[in-house]
Amino acid sequence: MKLANLYEQVTTKIVAELETGAVPWTRPWKYQRTGSIMSQNFATGRPYSGINIPILWGEAIAKAYDRHQWLTFRQAQGLKATIRKGEHGTVVVFTKKLRVGEEDETKLVSMLRTYSVFNVAQVDGLTEDLAKPEALPEIDRMAGVDAFVGATKAEIRTGGNQPMYVPSQDFIAMPALGQFRDANNFYATLLHECGHWSGAEKRLNRDLKNRFGTNAYAAEELIAELTAAFLCAHLGIEGELRHAGYIADWIQLLKDDDRAIFTAASKASQAADFLRAFSEGDVHAETEGI
Repeated sequence: MKLANLYEQVTTKIVAELETGAVPWTRPWKYQRTGSIMSQNFATGRPYSGINIPILWGEAIAKAYDRHQWLTFRQAQGLKATIRKGEHGTVVVFTKKLRVGEEDETKLVSMLRTYSVFNVAQVDGLTEDLAKPEALPEIDRMAGVDAFVGATKAEIRTGGNQPMYVPSQDFIAMPALGQFRDANNFYATLLHECGHWSGAEKRLNRDLKNRFGTNAYAAEELIAELTAAFLCAHLGIEGELRHAGYIADWIQLLKDDDRAIFTAASKASQAADFLRAFSEGDVHAETEGI
């Protein structure tokens, strides 16, 4: 598939869902309440990243796959397994770094490519354990998020009615847990604000004005939302994310720029990996969007 067609196809599908009031990257929890929903490569065990996460979540929902494990045709062959006759792959993207130029004038450039993956439900002959992992008890998952956020050393101030990240003073304000519908929603919101915190100048220095212009604010909210979605999946949090007030802005953003969701998802993966590194060390994903 040509990249231009993929940009249009993915963006059109996401916009259509947003226009119904559904947010694609929050839906997996409604379909699977146990085990991990973070898409990973079955052959390598490594997670996918960037735009590939919502692409694969969407495909798993559409086809009612109960596992979020995928592999390429060649990887299936390497495991002496076969893709079931009549099955079609799902197109994902990855970035390959290429060095161009001559001698001391060389530089690394990113080359985006596509390839197809298949869900394990489409494959016969896999002999490795396909059992779904059981989710941790809620109390353990909440303690895990506390430890995860604590490792970042972000300043969290409790009080008030509005969760927010305050760039000028570099702190996160969070209402008390009791003001949320439940603990899951509190922690999902906290992870959203941590997404904003990661973009500060002294951290990832996420300046979106050159890329998005007047849509920079909507793009930043989308990045924080996706960061929270990716981290919720990683940490087992099922809370609703703070999307309701931004859907119209995101629809306009994506209609104006069919690459915006790819850029936002890539930067969200970067933010999620940055935050995970405080407690987990370097995090390497299988594929990457732009």
